[in-house]
This record gives sequence, C-alpha cells and structure tokens, in this order.
Amino acid sequence: SSRVGSESRCARHNSSAPSMQMSRVFAMALLGLVATASASHPGTALLRSNRGGSFVTALEFKHSLRVCNAYPYKGALDVSRGSEKLTGDDALAYKECRDFHAHLKSGDKLEFTMGDASAGTFSVSDLPNNDAVLLLVIHRHDTLSTAVSFESHVFANLLNAQVAVIDTYKGKAKGTPRIMDAHSKKQVRSELLRYDSVVAVNPGLYRVALEGQNGNETASAQLVALNRESYIVLRVGVEAKEGQDFPEELVVFPQSDPSALPSGAVSSAPFALALLLALAGAWY
Repeated sequence: SSRVGSESRCARHNSSAPSMQMSRVFAMALLGLVATASASHPGTALLRSNRGGSFVTALEFKHSLRVCNAYPYKGALDVSRGSEKLTGDDALAYKECRDFHAHLKSGDKLEFTMGDASAGTFSVSDLPNNDAVLLLVIHRHDTLSTAVSFESHVFANLLNAQVAVIDTYKGKAKGTPRIMDAHSKKQVRSELLRYDSVVAVNPGLYRVALEGQNGNETASAQLVALNRESYIVLRVGVEAKEGQDFPEELVVFPQSDPSALPSGAVSSAPFALALLLALAGAWY
C-alpha cells in the first residue's frame, strides 16, 4: 500500500502545540485532585494505598475516531486497522462520515481500500493526552491523478460546539462558506467561515451556505449545534481533467437532533462565532 499521510498540509500541525501543552498541564493538575476520583471513570488516576505496590494507576483517555470520505468516486471505501475491518460489511460511501470507537495506539496504520485495491495508508505516530475526537478526512490530491491525501485534526474537549471547516474540492470553482441563522424573523445574520480553521458557536439552528464568485449560493446544509459536540463542514467535489466530475457540495456532520437544543435556542440564541485555532492535526 502507498504511504500518503505526508500529503497532508503538515505546516498547520505546528499550530496545535500550545493547546496540546495546555492539555498536558491540565492533566497534571488533575493529579492533585484524584484522591476522591472513582476508579470507574476513565481519564483519571486513582491513588492507592496498597502496601508494597504502586499507588498510582495510568491515565486512560477516550479517543473517538471520526472518518470522512471526501474522495469523489462511485465506489465506497473500507477502513481497516491490521486485520480488523473497522467498517465491517458497510463500506464508507462518498460524502459519508462515521464514528469508530477504536482503541488506537501510536504506530497503528489505518488502511483504506476499495475492493482489493489499496487507496492509501494513514500512520498514527502520536495521540493526545486527553479525551478527544480524532478527525481524519480522505480526499483527492489533485484534478489529474487519482492519488489521495489526508487531513487530520484533534478536537479539544470543550463546552461549546466546535466546527472544523475543511476544503477538499479540486477545481476552478471558488466557493466561500458562510454561517447564518436558519430561521429568523429579523434580518438574517451571516458570518464568513475560513477554511482550515476551527470555530466555536453557541447552541442553535444554523444554515451553512457556499457563496460563489458572483455572489450566488451554490450549495447549503443545515447545522444543529449542540454543546460539547464536534462538527465538520466539508466542501467536496472535483472538476477532473480525466474521469468523472463531481459537483461542488457541502457536507455537515454529525446531523444532530434539533429537539436536543435548549428551550428557545432555535429562535433566540445569540449568534456567536469565535476562532479557536488554525486547523491542525497532531496525531500523525
């Protein structure tokens, strides 16, 4: 299989270092409070009074793997780790995202295949020392070849809803994403979303739209933002020099249930958009 993880824009990964350091400091601070922690709660350490043995257990963290298939092709992709096929009998279709509760370790290799053909391999070399959602997006490298690239990001464990904005479209079309109120009797508020960034938004019902060069809306999708959830907004498609074209579209995942919003959030929540960081993947 081919090693394509290096095709991701690695320069962006350096920007995550401060947040990673803060996470480690926070984890160390927790050690001063774990005397009252329950052993049944992962992500904590427990002080033991066993004589003759270690009195500190190792920290354990929950890492959820979220994979999005942004590779424009009619065939679906299987995702495997060693002999374990994470996708089971249900391969990952184009424009589909899925969460996997795989216990990843440094050194793991995630294999992407289409039938018997290898699409690419993503190597895991580092994992965050905190509970996190690990995002991995596979997409087309360019308009001419069929090679793949990866984008990765580690979502921090925050109260607010987080939205990662990623552009995987390959072609001449220029599409700018904007976020706005989905239903508003007043003037609709709208803000620009920057590609390769992560923003925090208040709970609420929003609409994300792609604005073309002429100002016309070319695609849109609904975003239901819930606290403590991590979302991805993907621009997908390809204007292929060889083979089939796929139109410019927007993908939003996950699609949360609007009924889970706090009372009044759909119609009256204040619109807030805060840049968290430039998109950074720190787990390969």
